[in-house]
Amino acid sequence: MSGAGLPAISAAVPMTMVQALRSAMDVMLERDPGVVVYGQDVGYFGGVFRVTEGLQEKHGRTRVFDAPISEGGIVGTAIGMAAYGLRPVVEIQFADYSYPAYDQIVSEAARLRYRSAGDFTAPLTIRMPCGGGIYGGQTHSQSPEALFTHVCGLRTVMPSNPYDAKGLLIAAIECDDPVIFLEPKRLYNGPFDGRHDRPIVPWSKHPLGEVPEGYYTVPLDSAVVRRPGADLTVLAYGTMVHVAEAGAAEAGIDAEIVDLRSLWPLDLDTIVASVRRTGRCVVVHEATRTSGFGAELAALVQEHCFFHLEAPIERVTGWDTPYPHAQEWAYFPGPARVAAAMRRAMEA
Repeated sequence: MSGAGLPAISAAVPMTMVQALRSAMDVMLERDPGVVVYGQDVGYFGGVFRVTEGLQEKHGRTRVFDAPISEGGIVGTAIGMAAYGLRPVVEIQFADYSYPAYDQIVSEAARLRYRSAGDFTAPLTIRMPCGGGIYGGQTHSQSPEALFTHVCGLRTVMPSNPYDAKGLLIAAIECDDPVIFLEPKRLYNGPFDGRHDRPIVPWSKHPLGEVPEGYYTVPLDSAVVRRPGADLTVLAYGTMVHVAEAGAAEAGIDAEIVDLRSLWPLDLDTIVASVRRTGRCVVVHEATRTSGFGAELAALVQEHCFFHLEAPIERVTGWDTPYPHAQEWAYFPGPARVAAAMRRAMEA
């Protein structure tokens, strides 16, 4: 991925997204004694994707520890800790496993500040690996972001690169609101050009980004233009930012790619400015189409950019079907599908 849209940084080192996320938690465990990290296999084992590897050894078993296999229990105890004044960072092993905790997230964490008239807050970060690409099947591959962006009181974030992943996670931990932090599994461990289902080169030799080792933040409410363009605007996030770049190259279209990063709160100003300038819009996400977050994006673009649009808004998404294990790579929006949508928008 190109460095377009990333601020100039110094004293940076190559990191994969896994390393960047681990660095964020390491930084915050050192800076704030109220930060605790826990979840299933998070402590001794270092997490199923090794994101927390080494943190328990460095910071101790009272700061980084394992929890029983009870997502409702993990989130419920974290809400209590947050109300008490701690800043828990909990891992749901896969986003698909968040459903047993959904009542705690929606009925307790999201409403705590409002129902207590501001007496209590819920500075809680819930990390969830999301999306497909590891042949995990129906219960390890879902993209449930729309279930969380719909809930008032939650913030929902999905980074597309290591630099943003670290800065957004630090900002999430410092935020006084509950943050759903979605981590695309296909981007965890190395380069991804949007075309291939496996790395072209070993992850460890060619990480995705240069990331500062110390403290920094990325705002939780700002999008960024990853690829300037004049023909049309692509709205994407997570893995689909890279797929959109590959699709634009395949179509030979000068597409402006907006990486949302923060799904809610949403940076509507950046979206509107881009679509009004290009006059065309393609929305790309991995989740199923019906009632997906792309529907909200399309509605907002229509409301704010109607008189600037030169073509209907296109959506490129996953299928409206249970996650198809055997057809995983056909289910994903790929460069060919994105390129076709771009061509339709240009020809309309």
